[in-house]
This record gives sequence, C-alpha cells and structure tokens, in this order.
Amino acid sequence: VQLQASGGGLVQAGGSLRLSCAASGSTLDNYAVGWFRQPPGKAREQVACLSSGDRSIYYADFVKGRFTISRDNVSGTFFLRMTSLEPEDTAAYHCIADPDPDYYCSEYGPPMRHWGQGTLVTVSS
Repeated sequence: VQLQASGGGLVQAGGSLRLSCAASGSTLDNYAVGWFRQPPGKAREQVACLSSGDRSIYYADFVKGRFTISRDNVSGTFFLRMTSLEPEDTAAYHCIADPDPDYYCSEYGPPMRHWGQGTLVTVSS
C-alpha cells in the first residue's frame, strides 16, 4: 500500500488543521493506521494510532484532548484532526499503516510496515 499525507500548512497557535492520508494499492479495512511526527532536530514520536475495526486507539499524552484520529474505509482515507495547536506541534507529520488485523495500538506498539511521506505543520506563536 502507498500512503500520501496532505493537509499540512502554517497556522497560528490555537488554530486547527486536519491532516489526511490517502491509501492506494489496497483498501485499509483490516489495517491499523496512525500518525508519527518529527519535530525539527528531534526524534520521531508516535502521535496517534487506530487499530483495525477501531478496537484499540492510542494518543500520545501531549495530544490527548486536542487531536482526533479517524478513518473512512470506503474512501481508503484516514485523518488527524488537530485543534488547539501549539508551537511545539510544529513537525513533519507522517501517516503509517500496518496490515496486521490484530495490531494493538499502544505506546509500545511495534513499528508499522508502511510509511507515507510527511506533510509539514508549522504553528506560529
């Protein structure tokens, strides 16, 4: 499966964005999906994860209550709704997916097999 992220941009602190990730080459019905981000000069960090059938969901502490992950299996697209954005949210956001129908989303979930190119989110203060 190929993943293409979009929706990034420049936004003021307190603003909102919705990132989208379109999949091609396969449907996402049985896939776990998620988002990672890499702030400038820092390591990658997991942001959110949603398992197949929405059986498990994970959010990093630093986005809880502000970000929402969702999916549309019909269109093969999943999303990250980001609200109350902070300058610390500035990063390249990558969408990810894994075909394991039993993938369990958690802070310690194994690396997902498929990565998309990043979309840059810049939050100004």
